Amino acid sequence: MKNSAKAQPFEPAVAARKIDTADAGLGERIQKVLARGGIGSRREIERWIEEGRLKLNGATVTLGTRIKAGDYLTINDRVVNWDKFSVQPTRVLLYHKPTGEVVTRRDPEGRPVVFTQLPSLVASRWIAVGRLDINTSGLLLVTNNGELANKLMHPSTQVEREYAVRVLGEIPDAIIERLKQGVELEDGLAKFDDIRFYAGEGANKWYYVTVKEGRNRLVRRLWESQNVVVSRLMRVRYGPVVLPERLKAHSFYELDSKELELLFEFSGIKPEALASGAQQTAKPDSGNRNK
Repeated sequence: MKNSAKAQPFEPAVAARKIDTADAGLGERIQKVLARGGIGSRREIERWIEEGRLKLNGATVTLGTRIKAGDYLTINDRVVNWDKFSVQPTRVLLYHKPTGEVVTRRDPEGRPVVFTQLPSLVASRWIAVGRLDINTSGLLLVTNNGELANKLMHPSTQVEREYAVRVLGEIPDAIIERLKQGVELEDGLAKFDDIRFYAGEGANKWYYVTVKEGRNRLVRRLWESQNVVVSRLMRVRYGPVVLPERLKAHSFYELDSKELELLFEFSGIKPEALASGAQQTAKPDSGNRNK
């Protein structure tokens, strides 16, 4: 199958977090630091602050509280090693997930997990931008920047996800139109924002479909609601980021600084200066995989 994506991963990987010199002595707002580390979204952390769950140096935190080097932070009386979130450069990987892997850190059934395929991080962790189920392959974005991940996943952003889908049998125009207009699923009305026939002769047909929601197994469930059998499903685009054609399964590509600036711009996050030691582009298929 030919990938509709362009050779490069952008129609457009990271800006580092940096405190302005004028604010260096004051530190950063706590919700900003914790969101960056993937503890939660800024809105969630602000709610925790309003509920009195955060303490800084023993005092209850307010929404305007800033945190700086040497400060002691707890959430629900548990110590948070927040300082590791304040200096690390943002990194974003494009991982080509194969079928059979699950997007979780540990699997009780012993199935392979995507995070074992990624390079190790010294002072943070990888956060998956959305999920792909075990039978879906293709593009999975991962980052160490919790704020960026939350922005890309939040329902209000309406980020497009594009999939290549192989279905069984001829699909009447009436079904295509119904899927574009919307059908009622068990969790509410859903639809494809776009459906394009790609290729196929005989029993199997390929389509490209686009959705703006991240509901569980949404693409499969939409087809299945019309009694259409999906035999293969592959995500080829997430927002402006496309799966590079030459990126093999189990491999990843790391966005360079220019690509990261574009992703920050798309996400509505102000691009920031690169920190010294920020990761540069890692070429696809260059062996930068950790088994």
